Amino acid sequence: MKKSERLNDMMIYLNDKKFFSLKSIMDRYSISKSTALRDIQSLEEIGMPIYSKTGRNGCYGILPNRLLSPIVFTVDEVQALYFAMQTLNAYQSTPFHLNVQKLKQKFEGCISEERIKNLRKMELIFRLGSYKSKNVCNCLQDILHMAVDENVCEVHYTKGELKKQYYVQFFDITSAYGQWYATAYNFQTKKPQVFRCDKIYFVQPSDKYIAKPLSEFLISPKEMFRDHDSIDFEVGVTAKGVDIFYKEHYPSMELQQENGKYYIRGFYKKGEEPFIADYFTIYGKRIISINPAGLKNLILDRLDTLKSHFISL
Repeated sequence: MKKSERLNDMMIYLNDKKFFSLKSIMDRYSISKSTALRDIQSLEEIGMPIYSKTGRNGCYGILPNRLLSPIVFTVDEVQALYFAMQTLNAYQSTPFHLNVQKLKQKFEGCISEERIKNLRKMELIFRLGSYKSKNVCNCLQDILHMAVDENVCEVHYTKGELKKQYYVQFFDITSAYGQWYATAYNFQTKKPQVFRCDKIYFVQPSDKYIAKPLSEFLISPKEMFRDHDSIDFEVGVTAKGVDIFYKEHYPSMELQQENGKYYIRGFYKKGEEPFIADYFTIYGKRIISINPAGLKNLILDRLDTLKSHFISL
């Protein structure tokens, strides 16, 4: 490891520590005592507030209440961070109270004019795919904080023309096609439930139920979402069907390969028939087999409905 890379790693390694020993640095980086001493001196010179504690068990201390020490990024890392930041533009809401344009300006203020010009030129050529959404999620930050704090929540939710109230504990937040979704454990039904975040118009902590540890929810989707009366399915797809699967799929399904053939396997619950039929219609001719026959009939019924709709236009 080059010295510059080692110093950068040291700043990250030491940043949350109050004390460290010379031996810990020597062991971590497999360097000699003299090299470790020179590295510590270099860290002091670039601003890390290190002081030494003398005595039999002497060590080094780091002054508290400091800002994160400067971290050195490579050109490739700067470019990756810049374009990752740009993907936030696709979202009308984020869990963070920030203005992406101001964040971009701050970022550009930390790099040279030459690098800025290069990044701007790259923006004209290189773009990460994203889907813009006009839906605003006013409670997204609260949902995230309550999930992290493992709080039970009282949620007010719009479902069609109805206003509903739930008592839940959020444990997963995801985005798809520019839309935010939050998965929570519903204490009333004792089952997981997925909410569209833009439909949540009020959320607050509640002591109506005892919160569960987050670890209880970090299990496989099969264990989490499956009911005793769930229906298993297996749909064979072509290689082009594999591309569609990776663009859009759900926790209750997975892609498997056997003997050079591809299968989407999973389950759906009663009441989800319209959803699963709609999902597989997007595959079209890329489907080569369907089991059970009941799923095939659901898809055929859905296609008949669509055909009737277009004929009526």
